[in-house]
Amino acid sequence: MLRSTLAQQGTPVYSVAWGPDSEKVLFTAGKQLIIKPLQPNAKVLQWKAHDGIILKVDWNSVNDLILSAGEDCKYKVWDSYGRLLYNSQPHEHPITSVAWAPDGELFAVGSFHTLRLCDKTGWSYALEKPNTGSIFNIAWSIDGTQIAGACGNGHVVFAHVVEQHWEWKNFQVTLTKRRTMQVRNVLNDAVDLLEFRDRVIKASLNYAHLVVSTSLQCYVFSTKNWNTPIIFDLKEGTVSLILQAERHFLLVDGSSIYLYSYEGRFISSPKFPGLRTDILNAQTVSLSNDTIAIRDKADEKIIFLFEASTGKPLGDGKFLSHKIEILEIALDQKGLTNDRKIAFIDKNRDLCITSVKRFGKEEQIIKLGTMVHTLAWNDTCNILCGLQDTRFIVWYYPNTVYVDRDILPKTLYERDASEFSKNPHIMSFVGNQVTIRRADGSLVHISISPYPAILHEYVSSSKWEDAVRLCRFVKEQTMWACLAAMAVANRDMTTAEIAYAAIGEIDKVQYINSMKNLPSKESKMAHILLFSGNIQEAEIVLLQAGLVYQAIQININLYNWERALELAVKYKTHVDTVLAYRQKFLETFGKQETNKRFLHYAEGLQIDWEKIKAKIKMEITKEQEQSSNSQSSKNMGLKL
Repeated sequence: MLRSTLAQQGTPVYSVAWGPDSEKVLFTAGKQLIIKPLQPNAKVLQWKAHDGIILKVDWNSVNDLILSAGEDCKYKVWDSYGRLLYNSQPHEHPITSVAWAPDGELFAVGSFHTLRLCDKTGWSYALEKPNTGSIFNIAWSIDGTQIAGACGNGHVVFAHVVEQHWEWKNFQVTLTKRRTMQVRNVLNDAVDLLEFRDRVIKASLNYAHLVVSTSLQCYVFSTKNWNTPIIFDLKEGTVSLILQAERHFLLVDGSSIYLYSYEGRFISSPKFPGLRTDILNAQTVSLSNDTIAIRDKADEKIIFLFEASTGKPLGDGKFLSHKIEILEIALDQKGLTNDRKIAFIDKNRDLCITSVKRFGKEEQIIKLGTMVHTLAWNDTCNILCGLQDTRFIVWYYPNTVYVDRDILPKTLYERDASEFSKNPHIMSFVGNQVTIRRADGSLVHISISPYPAILHEYVSSSKWEDAVRLCRFVKEQTMWACLAAMAVANRDMTTAEIAYAAIGEIDKVQYINSMKNLPSKESKMAHILLFSGNIQEAEIVLLQAGLVYQAIQININLYNWERALELAVKYKTHVDTVLAYRQKFLETFGKQETNKRFLHYAEGLQIDWEKIKAKIKMEITKEQEQSSNSQSSKNMGLKL
């Protein structure tokens, strides 16, 4: 039954592909590619894609990339806006077929007597020359391990993907045959052969474990013992993604997401409305020891957060929402659940960071960098690396943005990244080594300083003296800046003072010094929060401790006049103090009062500075007494 005619044109349509959301159709028109949305009156996207007639197109739902092949003997990779990402060298014969693997990581290219396997970025893994004539069509098996090709000589050609590699520290794993893996330990050149009952579909090597999924079972090997894996049966044999964290791993198949421990015990299976597991990949799912993060496909501005142990939504069940679409997400791997952070890259290529803990108040999303193409967290401590435009950048302590944003540039390591050519991708960040895949498929390894990781370790176990000693030994500004931010985050102001002095932040040293003279621990706590820019939290601490004048005073010092007056009126105290400081402020600039609220409260009020100073002195004395009373009662409790 004909529903509608999408397009009528003077040239034959050789190939058609559905868009990922099934709301657009991609088709060929001579040398042009056309994307037509199904909604009436929606804008049609059309561009010249090849110099010859286009014979074949394919559009992948996982990575949202388009393949095209034509009589100009080239195949090309495009994004969904028609921007060229890869342009192949001309072949000897027209390219007659292209097809994406279901998970969007690989694609196959067919031509006359030619079959090629390529990476999603375009470069070629392997070239075969079967005696088949032209390969007119290619179909992948649902698990992405085999292809079938329709050949010009009337035959069907079958091929299997082998020789896949996985690396972690000193181990190399290679899929040598469909059901055989070879493990090589490069330290002692020991080789182990792993045999499987069924063909291998997916594998992942990380955190001292190799996880292998076959068409029926899942095998978990420890790098300490390759002989006795833990084996359990799978509900469905089409595992499309394996993600690992230190304590457990995640399997994604055609219907659900499963979390298992390395002992093979099922932990949880997170779900949300509209979950489509067939379009999840390593960029849109992230796993840490306590959290699972999944970017929503229906609304790409949303990230769902789940507790790993239960599979239930994290915190108060709120999802994380950004103002524009998110492309890639990554959870940090170390530290406490309350401090867990998620970094993500949005459509503008901005790198943002935010806390995953969501209770009541909306967590702030802070921008760390612009024009970031790829990112990765370190596996042993919370160090983040990324490729930013033509620079390779390491954020040694990304939490600095929450503590003291001014010193963030001092906590970075930067180097030129032009050697990695266009569109490089960070594969892994293990220990102090970053592995980057260049656009031509070659791997480049970068080593970064091991000292920041040692500093993270000292701070996590509160060895502040060792941390200071390490910074004095290394004598690098980045180390001192990281230590300063870490010390403030952990409320260790003595270490913070030493570190700020080392990087020449004299004003901050003086501010920390002034905190020492504060009488109560509540006011010290409030000033530490103020130091980090958390004004609201500082105010709450003071009000809960009954230090109303202090709360008013910090707002006066920050020129938050409205809030200062609001507190004074609410607690019926120090209204004259606020008005006096406000008047002094305006006189300094030669201005007249225009704010109606201030004019209303100032009516008939005579400002007496002597009286105000006496009141302030009384407040300070009262606070000192409160502090000494609480201290003496504490000591008494200890004696008892």
